[in-house]
Amino acid sequence: MTDARTTTLVVGATGTTGSRVTAQLTAAGHRVRAASRHGTPVPGAEPTRFDWYEPASHGTALAGVDRVYLVPPVGDPDPATVMLPFLQRARATGVSRAVLLSSSAIPEGGPAVGVVHGALPGLFGEWAVLRPSWFMQNFTGTHAHALGIRDTGTMATAAGTGRVGFVDAEDIAAVAVRALTDVRSPDSDLILTGPQALSHDEVAAIVGEVIGRPVVHRHLTHEQQCDRLAPLVGREFAEMLADMDRAIAEGAEDRTTDVVRRVTGREPQSFRAVVARETTGIDRRPPYTP
Repeated sequence: MTDARTTTLVVGATGTTGSRVTAQLTAAGHRVRAASRHGTPVPGAEPTRFDWYEPASHGTALAGVDRVYLVPPVGDPDPATVMLPFLQRARATGVSRAVLLSSSAIPEGGPAVGVVHGALPGLFGEWAVLRPSWFMQNFTGTHAHALGIRDTGTMATAAGTGRVGFVDAEDIAAVAVRALTDVRSPDSDLILTGPQALSHDEVAAIVGEVIGRPVVHRHLTHEQQCDRLAPLVGREFAEMLADMDRAIAEGAEDRTTDVVRRVTGREPQSFRAVVARETTGIDRRPPYTP
């Protein structure tokens, strides 16, 4: 491990992975600057206000920092526009290591955050890109799937019967912490999955069994998914998300890797175990009224 006197800037420190990275770093005795749009206090960390779209907030966030955990701006189809100037500034102010959260569905040089992925090795001598599969927490937190399960007992995708190696956000954070603090940085991209690939029909069955009421996976076409998501995230981003569903349907995410075990030394959490651990996010209650 690196010296605990180093300071890590965690961008998105109140989000799904950022909050867990912050918690795990502080628990291990590392100094953390927790960056969020409102500078929300985070136990054990120094809070700071940070907005990707407000460069004036970047200088304070970066002062005295030597490594960063990067969560791209949510819903931006072209995050490189704001991220690359920030990363250049980070390198100039002394940041030596950067760990970027990307996606298993987006390769280096691909769309959106794939552009940032492609630029990272040229900017930092020490780096890693985490490319997790879809989060297990999508079904237990505040994601649209979890809200649909909670409110109507349904979730809707254009993924068909395609399988995904869903991964626990706690496992993503554990890999991120090692990538940030190990003496030797990965200097590569890491595809993170859980121990088993599941279809959304299988996910619905498992969630239903755990919470004690039926859950149904609604199968949509690609166009139906675009139309459903567009009012929520804009047409361009909705099309990208629907394209990811189509890729799942075609088998692109039907895989598992040993990265979590190899990096952390322990097995990744199973989907059933995570749902059981986080059922407060799904709200166990009598069956919803149709």
